[in-house]
Parts: sequence; C-alpha cells; structure tokens
Amino acid sequence: MAQGQMELEAWMGRIRAQVDTILEGFFETKCGEARQLSPKAIELVAEVRDLTMRGGKRLRPIVTAAAYRAASSSEDLKPTLVVSAALELLQTYLLIHDDWMDEDRERRGGPAVHYAFQKKHGEDHLGASLGILAGDLASTFGWELLLEGHFPEGRQAEGFSLFVRMQKEVFAGQQLDLMTDEDVERMHDLKTGSYTTRGPAELGGILADADAAGMRALREWSTPLGVAFQLRDDLLGTFGSAAQTGKPGDDLRHGKHNAVIAAFRRLEPSEAEQALLQGVWGRADARDEEIAAATQVLTAARSEVEARLRFLADEARAAVAAGPFDERGKRILEEVTRQLTDRGS
Repeated sequence: MAQGQMELEAWMGRIRAQVDTILEGFFETKCGEARQLSPKAIELVAEVRDLTMRGGKRLRPIVTAAAYRAASSSEDLKPTLVVSAALELLQTYLLIHDDWMDEDRERRGGPAVHYAFQKKHGEDHLGASLGILAGDLASTFGWELLLEGHFPEGRQAEGFSLFVRMQKEVFAGQQLDLMTDEDVERMHDLKTGSYTTRGPAELGGILADADAAGMRALREWSTPLGVAFQLRDDLLGTFGSAAQTGKPGDDLRHGKHNAVIAAFRRLEPSEAEQALLQGVWGRADARDEEIAAATQVLTAARSEVEARLRFLADEARAAVAAGPFDERGKRILEEVTRQLTDRGS
C-alpha cells in the first residue's frame, strides 16, 4: 500500500473512532433517560445501540467528512461529527425496518433486531412489533442528534430539508425494491445513493458553507458513486466468497432482484439457464454446488454489471477532477471513490 493511501486510511480510521465516541456517549445518555421512563424502556434503546455499534463501516461519516474537507479545505472535521453520527442512526433505523420487511434474521454478524426480540420473548408478532418500535426510536434519535449539529449561519434549514429528502428517496427506493421494479439502477440511486453518498456529500457541503459550484460538483461526484457502490454490493452478493460475504450466493438464496439478475434477464437466457437460476432463487437451503452452477450462467451478466460500475466510477472521478477543490481534497475524494467501488473486486 502506498504511503499516501496509508495516510488516508488512517484519516478515515480517525473519523470512525470519533463518530463512535459520540455515539457511545449519546447511547449512555439515552439509556439513562430510558431507565427513568420505565425499567422496560431500556430494551429498545439497548437493541438500537447494539446494532449501531456492531461493526458498521461508517461510510456515511467518511463521505460527509471527505465532502466537507474538499469544499472547505479545512483539516478540522469537528463540524461534521455530530451530523455524521445522526446519519449512522438514520442507517440503523433503515436497516431495522429493512430486515423486518425482508424477513432477514442476521445483520452485521448478529441477530436482526426484530429477530432478537422474537427469540427473547418467544412470540413472532410481538418481536416484529418491538423491532418496528426500535427502528422508529432510531429514527427519532437521528433527528435528535441532527438538531445538535453546528450548521453555518443561514443553512440549518437547508440541512434539515436535505435530511427529509434523503428519507423520502429511500422510502421510494425501498418501494421499488419490494415491488421488484425493472429499473434497478433507479432503485439503487434512491434506496442506497440517497443516504449513502449523495445526501452525506451534500451535508458535508452545507456544513462547509460551499457555494453553488461546490455543491454541484459534490452532487456530480456522489450520484454516480452511490449507484456504483451498490453495483459492487450486488456483485459481491451474487459472486462473493464466504470470506467476503459470509455465505456464497447470498443474494440468490434471498431471491434479490439485483443488477446482476436484471442484466441476466435482459440477455435473454436459454430455458436451461433460466431453470438453473430458478432452482436456487429464494431458497435459503440451496446447496453450495447448486449456487455454483447457477452463478456460472450469470457470467455474461457479471461482465455487463462490472462494465457499468467502471463507467460510473470514472464519471465520479471526472467530477472530482473538474471540481473546485484543492489537491488534497481531490485525493481524499478519489480515495473514497476507490474504497466504495473497488472493495472485494
């Protein structure tokens, strides 16, 4: 690893550590408040805390900090940290509800929140209901932290409006996902790009008091980056090894209509190829050898998705190169681009 890349890795590590410190202090306070409401109220807070602190990559704080640094040229990232912590709680909220809708039992190497409640109380409906409440609580916590953010004079309302817009876009994207909409790239842009790259980048720009040109450049960088990030996720979910994803062919076993599957169907596969795919589609108990046979017929689709990912990553890099940022700011944005699009490749 080159020295410059190592330095940027350390820079990102500091952001993760600082955001985690804020979240830990926040949860300590919330646990105390919950105990005063009712001894049982701590249960919801504890599950929200457990999922939030369970190994998240803190990508959204990194995108926010990178955008802030590029737009402001300031090395002091303190103005981004509380808002970044709010983004992590927004993600916790969305993950809790997503896992319930998808009937997933695991998240980040531990039980999904609704499933943890189901196991604890021995009742599926009660567990699901408590999971939904925990997600709602995480959403409220996100807003509570956002209200503590230090926005430049005259830009707080813009930041709040953006936080609202991000969530409306995620909800629209989740609807498209649940309904297996054919426009997978649009779904990715709304469901993932909105709160993983575009929203956090724009928040970083607002916190840096960026002008119109700076905000436009950040949007032009983060919009293709968000879709590219999710395309990489789709590739890993379909073709990733056990070391990368925990279980090969995880998206096939879950029956996810991702970019690889959409590309496969556009290529007009043979009946035999379709049969191999359908044989494992949505089958949690599909054997590894069945998954291997199904993924073999997806080779052409994989090439198509990888080509689209490279195009979008290059588009993001071109926006960085053309943006009104200093050289260090550009290097940081370029490294974030690499981190989000090259992982597991």
